[in-house]
Amino acid sequence: MHIARRQWILLIVLFALSLPAVTARIYSSDEIQYFAYLRSLWFDRDLSFENEYQYFYDRGIARSDGYHETFLERTTETGRRINFATLGCAILWAPFYGAGDLVARTTGASVDGYSKPYVAGVAYGSAVYGFLAIVLSILSARRLGLNAFLPAIVVWLGTPLLFYMYVAPPFSHACSAFGVALFIYVWLRVRDTWSTRGLIALGAAAALMTMIREQDAFFAVGAALDFAWARLLVLRGARSDVRGAVGVVAGIVAFAAAFTPQAAAYLILNGHVGPHSSVGHKMNWAAPHALQVLFSPEHGFFVWTPLALIALVGVLLLPQAGFLPPEGGNYNEFLPPKGGRNRRILPPEGGSYKFVRVASAFRRKEQVALCLLLMVALQIYIGGSVESWTVAGAFGQRRFIALTSILIIGVAALTDRLPASPRQSVKIVAAAVTVLAVYWNLALSAEFAIGLMDRQKLEPRKNAYDAFVTLPLQGPSLAYRYLFDRASFYKHAP
Repeated sequence: MHIARRQWILLIVLFALSLPAVTARIYSSDEIQYFAYLRSLWFDRDLSFENEYQYFYDRGIARSDGYHETFLERTTETGRRINFATLGCAILWAPFYGAGDLVARTTGASVDGYSKPYVAGVAYGSAVYGFLAIVLSILSARRLGLNAFLPAIVVWLGTPLLFYMYVAPPFSHACSAFGVALFIYVWLRVRDTWSTRGLIALGAAAALMTMIREQDAFFAVGAALDFAWARLLVLRGARSDVRGAVGVVAGIVAFAAAFTPQAAAYLILNGHVGPHSSVGHKMNWAAPHALQVLFSPEHGFFVWTPLALIALVGVLLLPQAGFLPPEGGNYNEFLPPKGGRNRRILPPEGGSYKFVRVASAFRRKEQVALCLLLMVALQIYIGGSVESWTVAGAFGQRRFIALTSILIIGVAALTDRLPASPRQSVKIVAAAVTVLAVYWNLALSAEFAIGLMDRQKLEPRKNAYDAFVTLPLQGPSLAYRYLFDRASFYKHAP
């Protein structure tokens, strides 16, 4: 069997076996806001969320400080209850919610949009989209000549994506990882020719990405830079670029058309196209917390998720990583070197090695790496500009889960650059550091879920002690409770 096929089968089997770990419950105001869109549209055919908010409040599910005042007392400019969430998750969850509706009608469960089949539909939907984000990331890495199956599993287990796929799936983050991964995959496919059809697809993917989480719109800046770079090369010696202009217009039209549902929701809720006016008051565009959001011992992204730092080193090494031909391509597309250092290219099965240089703009991985780093920098900028940059009370720096695809590409590039011999000390050290980074994420996930840590902040020394001493001692009992008495973890949760 072809090695890639075996890898895909293994990946799918791992995901299928992991599905019993999905926790179908809603407990956070953020989750309620995203869920309310879907429930209100499905059952009430409107965007009035008061009954949804009241349902969760009356049952003690949403009793956090300020919940009643924010969502059941205040109103928007159009007189409706506030919803800071966006519509994209509801769109993605709809097929799974529909399956839940069918299950409810055939099993005797309450057909009210709130019962277990509906919540389970949303939860499993998020898990599926998180997995599709991993799949798309592998395909994106393949476009760059990287084998990312093992790196994808490493990022899956070593970042908060795992938590938001299985422990708290009704948040938007697994869907966000999917939306961004889809956008990056489309970008890497269309940048070969920047055809009009490709730009239409890219515009639609950008709209979906933005409808899932508004801050994800900034990923489009990296692709826009790449396009501008390519058009500048075309314009050298040319008077005009009609084809490029037509493609840009088509892409903008595609974005606007695909974004129409969210624009309509904004108008109905807020009276204007854009989030609630109070959101702007939470932003300081000077990004005063940009360094803290990365390095703070209590809330920093790299402290919560050290694997992310490893992955970003890999993105820096991307231009030197090995290259496989694009899917469906062949080595005749490459030009022989014209000076400079030759670069070894991995051959197709049964082929021979060739030494070539990457000649077209599509294969200029230096440019791709620059655009990926710009995408990361913009997410750091946005994360450091938000008043609530700590995301205290949530697991990890969850706003960075959108970077999943870039992290997978980075780990794949770093893996590609390691010495081939397993006896090399660099490779051994890299493997050990990666394993520790993955275990750190798994341990923190367990500590957070069972209330073994302060959910408002990290305490690295205490967390490390519990990770390497307390959890191993309690491991068997925790595994049993998670498999057979999962509700016991949440009885006293805030």
